[in-house]
Amino acid sequence: MCGRFVVARAASDLVTFLDVDTIGEDLPPESYNVCPTDRVAIVLDSVKTDPPTRRLEAARWGLVPALAEDPSVGVKAFNARAEELETKSLFRDALEKRRAVVPASGYYEWQTEGGTKTPHFIHPADGSTLLMAGLYEWWRNPQLAEDDPARWLLSFAILTRSSTGRLGSIHDRMPVFVDEAHAEAWLDPTTENVGDVLDAVIDAAPEVAETLDDRVVSNAVGNVRNNGPELIEPVESVEPVQSVEPVWLV
Repeated sequence: MCGRFVVARAASDLVTFLDVDTIGEDLPPESYNVCPTDRVAIVLDSVKTDPPTRRLEAARWGLVPALAEDPSVGVKAFNARAEELETKSLFRDALEKRRAVVPASGYYEWQTEGGTKTPHFIHPADGSTLLMAGLYEWWRNPQLAEDDPARWLLSFAILTRSSTGRLGSIHDRMPVFVDEAHAEAWLDPTTENVGDVLDAVIDAAPEVAETLDDRVVSNAVGNVRNNGPELIEPVESVEPVQSVEPVWLV
């Protein structure tokens, strides 16, 4: 999976859809070109209450672990290979207790043929919301005062796995999609069989992938300064380019 996706739906519209209990402050607006380090709304179940509270919160894309010296580590930790989670210390702790879903309207992927990279917008064929499996962390900025509301940074990474079916012809990796049947178990921070839940979510992702559609879109999406609904409009052809694809792939 590449480093761009789309949130074309207001965060407040997700409250009923995902049974959210608490809505965070300063939720980010819609975006047609979400890039690493951008803020988007994610859904998580907080263990600060019993039972856990489902929260819709603004989070920065790129996981910053609690023990990081500064948030720069998150610049490249925006995707996490699902098959390596249990062996990588960067993601292992979050997998146990801090799992999230990342709602999106779709994501961009660049298909490489020869020296040409062609951007595709991959999205649910019925226009519904796509849920991607994520991990989250809270990082405290030691340079800010205890009473500074900006001292806590919420960040996340999106899980990826090998692509299947038609998506495999576009790119060899895809997000781990979360279907309705596994969303509750994935979000539940009290589960004791995390490995089994992870395997079930990974195994079910290809079924979601089969419901997705894709279309070729403009190379304009390769420029992070471009952000508007025209980016997801279909085009009949695109100008051959050598490098518009984000390079941070895992």
